Amino acid sequence: MIEPVVFVIDDDASVRKGLKRLLTLAHYENEVFGSASDFLTRPRHPGPSCVIVDVKMPGLNGIAFQEALLKRRRHEQLVFITGHGNIPMCARAMKAGAVDFLPKPFRSAELLKCVERALTRSARQRERAEREQEARRLLDLLTPREFEVLQLLTTGLLNKQVGAELGIAEKTVKVHRGRVTQKLRLNSVAEMVELMHTAGVPPSPR
Repeated sequence: MIEPVVFVIDDDASVRKGLKRLLTLAHYENEVFGSASDFLTRPRHPGPSCVIVDVKMPGLNGIAFQEALLKRRRHEQLVFITGHGNIPMCARAMKAGAVDFLPKPFRSAELLKCVERALTRSARQRERAEREQEARRLLDLLTPREFEVLQLLTTGLLNKQVGAELGIAEKTVKVHRGRVTQKLRLNSVAEMVELMHTAGVPPSPR
């Protein structure tokens, strides 16, 4: 299992030093950065991660940093800290998926609770992403026709009805269905539905 890492982004060197000491004493592997731009040059951590980020910074501020991560389809879990926060800013950050928004000064125990929540959420998100990736890999094994058959079967249609929808014989549908179950290692329509849902594939447009 890949160890979680807590990242700190703050332009204030004394804050970085204090948070690094706190995280190290709490036995969290951690790295600190003086700017959001510096963090974005680092390769993405492959395991669970949390980013403690100041809202007000020169260059790329905390809110713009969050937007940059979303545009890059990155899902690091963010904990915002700020001495200049306001309710609209907090609401915007939380709506975009932040774990918490802490005004300075904050208690160490409060921050560590936020970090733990963020790492738990990050681990669950990574598990979902891995399941989705595996489901999509399996679906990629199917031919276009087999995928069409699968989509229609997951709507509850019988083989004969699938054949009518696609303009092919029922026995041909049975052949495709057999190949689908073999390639996907599934035995029931319920399992097919679950796989499609996990892969994030929308229902058949029929």
